[in-house]
Amino acid sequence: MTSIHRAIILLNCCLMISSAFRASIHRHPVRLTTASRSTSSSRFLQSNNHGIPAVSSHHNVNHIHRHRSTVSRRGIPSSLIRRSSTSDVEEEAAATITNNNNNDDGSTYQIKSTSYIDTHYDAINKSNGLSGTTYDPSSFESKVYDWWESSGCFDPDCNSSKATTTTKREPYVLPMPPPNVTGRLHMGHAIFVALQDVLARFHRMRGKAVLWTPGTDHAGIATQLQVEKLIATEGKRRATDAEIEAATSSQKENLINRNDFLERVWQYKSEQGGAITSQLRSLGASADWSRERFTMDPMLSVGVNEAFVRLYEKGLVYRGTYMVNWSPGLMTAVSDLEVEYSEEEGKLYYFKYRIANDDGEAMSDDYLPVATTRPETIFGDMAVCVNPEDERYKHFVGKRVLVPMSETSTKDGKPRSIPVIADEYVDMEFGTGALKITPGHDPNDYELGKKFDLDIMNVMNKDATMNSECGERYAGLDRFEAREKLWSDMEESKLVIKVEPHMQRVPRSQRGGEIIEPLVSKQWFVKTTGMGAKALDAVKEGDIQILPARFEKLWWGHRIPVWYVGNSEEEFIVARNADEARTKATEAGYSPDVVLRQEDDVLDTWFSSGLWPFATVGWPQNEGKDGETDLNRFYPGTCLETGYDILFFWVARMVMLGIELTGVSPFKVIYLHGLVRAADGSKMSKTKGNVIDPLDTVAEYGADSLRYSLVTGVTPGQDIPLNMDKIAANKSFANKLWNCCKFVTDNALKDADEEELASLAVTGPISKSEFESLAMPERYIISKCHELVDSVTDDIEKYQLGAAGSKIYEFLWDQYADWYVEISKTRIYEGFGGGGDDAKTARRVLVYILDTSLRLLHPYMPYVTEQLWHHLPRAPAEDGIAANALMLADWPKMGDASLVQDSDAVATFECFQALTRSIRNARAEYNVEQGKKIPATVVASGKLREAISAEINSLVMLAKLNPEEVAVVEAGSDEAKSIMADDCAQLVVQDGVEVYIPLAGLVDVEKETKRLKKQSEKLTKEIEKLVKRLESKGFVDKAKPEVVEKARAELAELEDQASKVEASLEQYV
Repeated sequence: MTSIHRAIILLNCCLMISSAFRASIHRHPVRLTTASRSTSSSRFLQSNNHGIPAVSSHHNVNHIHRHRSTVSRRGIPSSLIRRSSTSDVEEEAAATITNNNNNDDGSTYQIKSTSYIDTHYDAINKSNGLSGTTYDPSSFESKVYDWWESSGCFDPDCNSSKATTTTKREPYVLPMPPPNVTGRLHMGHAIFVALQDVLARFHRMRGKAVLWTPGTDHAGIATQLQVEKLIATEGKRRATDAEIEAATSSQKENLINRNDFLERVWQYKSEQGGAITSQLRSLGASADWSRERFTMDPMLSVGVNEAFVRLYEKGLVYRGTYMVNWSPGLMTAVSDLEVEYSEEEGKLYYFKYRIANDDGEAMSDDYLPVATTRPETIFGDMAVCVNPEDERYKHFVGKRVLVPMSETSTKDGKPRSIPVIADEYVDMEFGTGALKITPGHDPNDYELGKKFDLDIMNVMNKDATMNSECGERYAGLDRFEAREKLWSDMEESKLVIKVEPHMQRVPRSQRGGEIIEPLVSKQWFVKTTGMGAKALDAVKEGDIQILPARFEKLWWGHRIPVWYVGNSEEEFIVARNADEARTKATEAGYSPDVVLRQEDDVLDTWFSSGLWPFATVGWPQNEGKDGETDLNRFYPGTCLETGYDILFFWVARMVMLGIELTGVSPFKVIYLHGLVRAADGSKMSKTKGNVIDPLDTVAEYGADSLRYSLVTGVTPGQDIPLNMDKIAANKSFANKLWNCCKFVTDNALKDADEEELASLAVTGPISKSEFESLAMPERYIISKCHELVDSVTDDIEKYQLGAAGSKIYEFLWDQYADWYVEISKTRIYEGFGGGGDDAKTARRVLVYILDTSLRLLHPYMPYVTEQLWHHLPRAPAEDGIAANALMLADWPKMGDASLVQDSDAVATFECFQALTRSIRNARAEYNVEQGKKIPATVVASGKLREAISAEINSLVMLAKLNPEEVAVVEAGSDEAKSIMADDCAQLVVQDGVEVYIPLAGLVDVEKETKRLKKQSEKLTKEIEKLVKRLESKGFVDKAKPEVVEKARAELAELEDQASKVEASLEQYV
């Protein structure tokens, strides 16, 4: 890596880390909350942050989804055992029946009742055979997956036999980005599953203890939004205790308090959740589902509270007032990253700010013209600002002006006056050059207001209706209704100048779609300056590698662990749970029975997700413990693979929180993939009708075809164009592989006895001695295969997943299927001169190459490779292996040493390939009939002649030669001179290798002459017609230039064809 590359990496990382947590519009600290707080009853103090029974901070994580050995408990497959402690309140899915049994440690294990899955699926599959079958992924993909999962193949210790007695297996840890628990599968999920599964399967086959941690996110905004829509159909809405207390009896029937609302959310999660994980399974995700986590699991809630308290105690969490992006529809504040801007046509409203005299009354008709896009915010104006260099308004600076229509909101009925100030910030060319300053409703005005120490007035309620600051005439109106009414009133008061159309950038909520309202609110924030610096240092020092180098008011969520004392809004206790809050309050001198009110607001969803890499493996419960806990074993992780679009949302948070709370970087590599786009590169959109549904695609083409299409189109960080033609082509590739395997099992191995079949099982790389005993084509195909193994292994280790996958495709299709399978027939079939030891050698190489190729391809196309591998000769599974599955088989290259290769054999066979192609091209050029066998003489010298002579049967079959009229002669010999003197077509293959084909033997001269004459006559007529057209002035002068040029090009093409036909005719006349 050059110094320039390093500089680019550091620059990009610096930009990423420093920008990632600007949660407010002007470099504010990270906002931890999703909305401002509302009053709540203390009756929630006996529950934890999300309305379920509180969990002790000493909760033993090892009692939940603890490590399972591959040995079954009481004969029960380990993957069907789920351990839980008595404090684990999460229930099994409704569709799963569980039987609880006691463990020695007092916890229970639950036996999942599933549909019958034979743990010997591989043997049954093999016994069924491939004869008469066709590639139909729907007939086996789900069966294969059920067998993997039921056998425990996804457990980190599923392949524990690969550990030695002296060394522990190196872990490879992939934290899965948790999809929304109530979400449905889309291409964004498909791409991350495909990429991460390639990494998981590759490293698992390389012998590592792979932990791919799956889970789902509670999706605070998205999930709450769906539940609110649901209760709205019932004519109800959620309300605070204060609202309910103030409501009438009839109104109360339609209001839902916090506790009841949370119950509805959990019900919704129970009904709708889980579908996404089933859909991820359908794509072949080999994640350890026995360790599946949910961001609001009790265990993770402990981690969230612990993180908050520790950050608070370090002075990194504090409460402050800042401008936030308020989403009125969602009733929550959202981060800058969750706001999308669109260019929309609006209006620019010009109006008068009348100049005030010393008594606060209007001075005659003198006014300052002002323009705004949002008249409804006039009530919150605190100043009018002009540029100090603007000659038009210099004389107004220091004077006061009257806020239009403000007399409707003041106690004395007089308009409110505000100062005229000057600042270079004002653009003299925009609007009138005079800017109204509304610190409470505009982020730029907020900054200017702080500079000039202006008051802040909020003129809107949380639902974007106008509040009492606007007066009774406007209070309660929606902001847009208030805009129209206020403007109408201003027209009547002669305060309006004009209205103009105006294109403007409108901020909209990414989730709800409604226009964002900037509001000043008191929120909980985290200081990120120091945390960001530590994260940047981790990248600079190489602890983290980034690939590619360039690069809310909610009730549903983790309730902030802050308890307010009595009715105070400023005195509070930060604690891990209600009991600790009570203890801390007493220690601080408050009475034992003081009322403590927990903060109603919940933490930003991304806060809990930021703890994902370490909270899912036992932090903080097992922090500091000795021994092989999951935290010690699987943290830090190895690779975080995710989309670049959530780099700032999620990745930066994990890095900063991981380093701050655990002292180490949470992973070593960050692999960023791009977005899946339509074939033309445009964004997939339901409106455009170009969305490709992954579930429909899997149903039609199979999961393997979709996975392979996604992964082989990937360059780290680049978007991936996807079309159905590519997916269909990759299904054809899978079909080709199926047919190759059928040839091997149903034809090549048909005559092999049991002893030979057992010897064909691939248990490691082919030895050097065996390799050197093989013929040239066998040494060639093995050399190319071993070269592929080295290249693919190196590519995947370097995260070049797309390039590696494409190489496997090219080898299997272009080398194995098109060349060696065909050549092997000359060894196997007696009709081609084969049989005996040659047949045994061919079977050995066919199986070895196919087995090796299936292992290489397995991470990309796991289903078809697993299904086919069972039909090849296999050794019995070793002890400590969960199943005799391809996904647990050794990778073809377990160490670092390169596999045996022969460059001379490769060069010789490539000459043989060129020779074959030359003869095939000649057949096509001379239009030789498909089934006609032709004579040929090959002229070569030395070892090359010997090698070609040894493969004469292969050449005869591949080039369709007449075996009675084929010869390979030494260059310079009498035979060579003789053939050169004959009337032959000479084909130069390479320096020192030529082929001579007698013309008389190629074609039926009379028949070919007749055909060529007929073609010549047809071309002559077409040429005459075009010449006549081009000689016509009417055509040349009147037709468009491009039409004339096209006609001339067609004429040139026809004339070229005619000359070639004439040249061919001359050979026969």
